[in-house]
Amino acid sequence: MPSPMTFADPRLTQLDGFRVEIDEASERADIVLDRPPYNIVSMPERDQLRLVFEALDADDRVRVIVVRAVGEHFSSGGNIKGFMEATPEHVSKLAWNIAAPARAAKPVIAANRGYCFGVGFELSLACDFRIVTDTTQYALPEQKLGQIPGSGGSARLQMMVGITRTKDIVMRSKRISAQQALDWGIATEKVADAELEAATDALVAELRAFSPIAQRTAKKLLNDTEDCPLSIAIELEGHCYSRLRQSHDFKEGVEAFHEKRKPAFTGL
Repeated sequence: MPSPMTFADPRLTQLDGFRVEIDEASERADIVLDRPPYNIVSMPERDQLRLVFEALDADDRVRVIVVRAVGEHFSSGGNIKGFMEATPEHVSKLAWNIAAPARAAKPVIAANRGYCFGVGFELSLACDFRIVTDTTQYALPEQKLGQIPGSGGSARLQMMVGITRTKDIVMRSKRISAQQALDWGIATEKVADAELEAATDALVAELRAFSPIAQRTAKKLLNDTEDCPLSIAIELEGHCYSRLRQSHDFKEGVEAFHEKRKPAFTGL
């Protein structure tokens, strides 16, 4: 059963607007946004989220990280007042903090239902997998405030769906339905609202069955080559493939295949 997780870092003694649960049996950690009803993300919370991702990435008990929320909505966005009170230096760190899921070596799943706006959308875009439900709505509404997305939203979205669709979403503060997000390749999977938790559990179990070192390598390779020329991407892929051939997990995978059994991967 999941249990509350505590951290040695004094900056994480009192978490602001979220909690962290760890299920050692499932090798899973959940970051749970917990400021209902809309789970607004405060400025201090962004700093803490980065620190938590870094701590979980270094925790050997954790194979998969899940970001989810309490209630009907993932997050309606950031605390608007906080932007006016923050210093320019603090604001300049926003994108780095929210990119923490992408920097984590481990797989990160965003379980999105209801509103997923502003920083809630940007945080989800930085994750590896996004499971949506019939109620999910994505949006970057910053234009309504005379602003633009500031935590990687427009940049990540443009890489996923292209400049035309990104301009439509960003410049018109347009809401994207779950089905549209799936059709455009923003969402990984779409399920009924009542099935979100079960779908998340199933994806966690699926990811845990693979080699940890192969997953870490695949994630870093894909992130590093997302915007590089094809020739360089192929070259880097070859180097990664060559390195993995020397791993214990690759040897175990080949032996298990020939012996018609499930592999016992160790991450080495």
